[in-house]
Amino acid sequence: MMTGPSENTPPPDLSLVRESEAAAEAMIQEPTVVGDAIEPDPEAQHSPDDGYASASDAGSIASTSISSSIRDYNFENNRRYHKFQEGRYSLPNDDIEQEREYMKNALNPQSILDIGTGTGVWAIDMGDEFPDAVITGIDLSPIQPSWVPPNVKFFVEDAEAEWLFPDNSLDYIHIRHMTAAIRDWPTLLARAYRALKPGGWIELQELKFYIQCDDDTLREDNQAVEFLRVVTKGLAVFNVDLLSMRHNLDRVKAARFIKAEERVFKAPVGGWAKDRTLRTVGLYNLGAWVDGLHGISARPCTQGLGWSATDLEVFLVGVRKSLLDASQHIYTPFHVVTAQKPESAI
Repeated sequence: MMTGPSENTPPPDLSLVRESEAAAEAMIQEPTVVGDAIEPDPEAQHSPDDGYASASDAGSIASTSISSSIRDYNFENNRRYHKFQEGRYSLPNDDIEQEREYMKNALNPQSILDIGTGTGVWAIDMGDEFPDAVITGIDLSPIQPSWVPPNVKFFVEDAEAEWLFPDNSLDYIHIRHMTAAIRDWPTLLARAYRALKPGGWIELQELKFYIQCDDDTLREDNQAVEFLRVVTKGLAVFNVDLLSMRHNLDRVKAARFIKAEERVFKAPVGGWAKDRTLRTVGLYNLGAWVDGLHGISARPCTQGLGWSATDLEVFLVGVRKSLLDASQHIYTPFHVVTAQKPESAI
């Protein structure tokens, strides 16, 4: 039976719902141009998969230093969600989602903060790259490994709660894939500005959840396009704007950062690109998409839009088939915004 949103769900901001829908429609009608077209591989084969592909479990070891109360979990639609600050983040934190996080992957910093660290892969890599620096990763879910470089530490914290980092104490702040998690970007960036040392840098990396195509091979019946439209609408019920990354450049400028720059990269979906590097990126991106479909859509569709679990699974069959169709040369834009706190700031 179709049901509405949970009683604990705040009433949707109707202006946000309308804005999200309008933004999605605008991007469909006026696609973003991001560099040269990707040359397809004429020998790329269409996958014969029937759309019932399942995600494989990655398995991970959570840090043993975290209290048992934080390590409690909620289960919905056969997926695991964090219990700490329940409901703040709409995606699961189970092994399937962790594997997807693994796939989404000119200064000498001494203190680095990774906000929304997820599995901690980026923080661990930075710890290896800068052995003299202290890297701190924070996340709502305790899903990081226990064996990490000695200069890397993880904490279960809410990035939107009051920060414990002293003013002017950080050299570099990294934020990635947090579009669906952050509700108050101006406050978050103001805290980041205060915590950074003068001359310190902030970087925001976000995948634009929008399907694009340069060579007219995208068909009108592509269900991945419909999937993003549905999820965008479902998340808006929870006052989450899936397309809010389009404001990131303006946000860092408004937060008084300087040298603000936005670079956009094309991330193919699937192994259809002729270039070897782009083909590898595409295969990882495809894996992240296929493994993440249920996690991304479960709560927005069932609680937000009132779908049944069966309705969702049937819908996802068509989405998987569209994603695995190598004859459609689709990609998703990946936006990277960097900015600096002025050297003269105090």
